[in-house]
Amino acid sequence: MLDIDPKGDIDIALDARLLHTLPGANYDAVYCSHNLEHYHRHDGLAVLRGMHHVLKSDGFLEVRVPDVGEVMRLAIQNQLDLDDVLYQSSMGPILLRDVLWGCHAEIERSGRDYYAHKTGFTLKSLVEFVSPIGFPIHASRQANLEIAVIFFKQSPTEEQTRLLGLKFPT
Repeated sequence: MLDIDPKGDIDIALDARLLHTLPGANYDAVYCSHNLEHYHRHDGLAVLRGMHHVLKSDGFLEVRVPDVGEVMRLAIQNQLDLDDVLYQSSMGPILLRDVLWGCHAEIERSGRDYYAHKTGFTLKSLVEFVSPIGFPIHASRQANLEIAVIFFKQSPTEEQTRLLGLKFPT
């Protein structure tokens, strides 16, 4: 596991923008959960290029990000203001502003701006952002205000398709 914060049970303490400094083609998969939105767009491109670099040729990348399109739809539908509760989590109430710009309580408590969200995605914008880096094939799902996409460097093997429970249009 890689994290910028050296606390916790991690294998590599590294800013993901520096993934390109790791040996190439070493990993079968990269799981990027609620991280990509913490980078400005140009830095996100560096992160993605680094992920592509560390993956084996038949490797894949799973990206999970907040579904900003669905968040905006709910905000309009329910006439939410920025400090209104969007949903309840195990950590407590999540405000609309937390999904858009990062968990304000954690940012204020820690003083670390890497907890802030610096961009956001819809399914379309995420696919258009990631695919040109060298991930031409993807499978996606949207649920619970989250987008999850598995990107492949090449056509997935039958085993990957089966193990990941993927369905591709025929």
